[in-house]
Amino acid sequence: MAGEVKRRLVHVSGTGFPALYLLGLLTWEQLRWLLLLGSAVALALEIIRLFVGLDWKIYDELTRSYEQDNLAGYALYFFGMTATAWVFEPRIAIPAMLMLTIADPISGLIGSGELGIKAAHTLLVTFAVCLLIASAFGLPLPAAVFGAVAATLADGVKPVIAGYVIDDNLTIPIGAAVAIFVGLRYLPMLV
Repeated sequence: MAGEVKRRLVHVSGTGFPALYLLGLLTWEQLRWLLLLGSAVALALEIIRLFVGLDWKIYDELTRSYEQDNLAGYALYFFGMTATAWVFEPRIAIPAMLMLTIADPISGLIGSGELGIKAAHTLLVTFAVCLLIASAFGLPLPAAVFGAVAATLADGVKPVIAGYVIDDNLTIPIGAAVAIFVGLRYLPMLV
């Protein structure tokens, strides 16, 4: 359990990235470049870890067993946040990133499991937290619900394709942002 708590604390610390923008300490453009730099550093560390050998104790503490021979979650976390920030405007990207940095660690503490589908009560809490985050940013209810559903599905199911786990650190922010975008763009036409 101690390793899980450490992983979740690292996860929550990523809230600092969108907070830099929300507090006016960085412009959106500066935040995007900072995330890109973080992704580049993460990619370099992962290349060294996977192909050269980098045996830092922190990797043993914070990576899961299925990440030992694949990209670690922290790199996918950066990639997901970076892609979201570069593709979407702040109104969409910030709530999607916070769904990763806040809702995912809460979900992990309630119902930790490396692979498989999470329990219904864990998914309900994840959905509620994601919906609260999206609503706090003034998104219309349909777009907020779409984003929360996408983030919950990404968090609740870790598919394995050709032996590679599709980690929710990548899929939560991207999936939530796409769903929010669709909700904002297309739902008003249907109403």
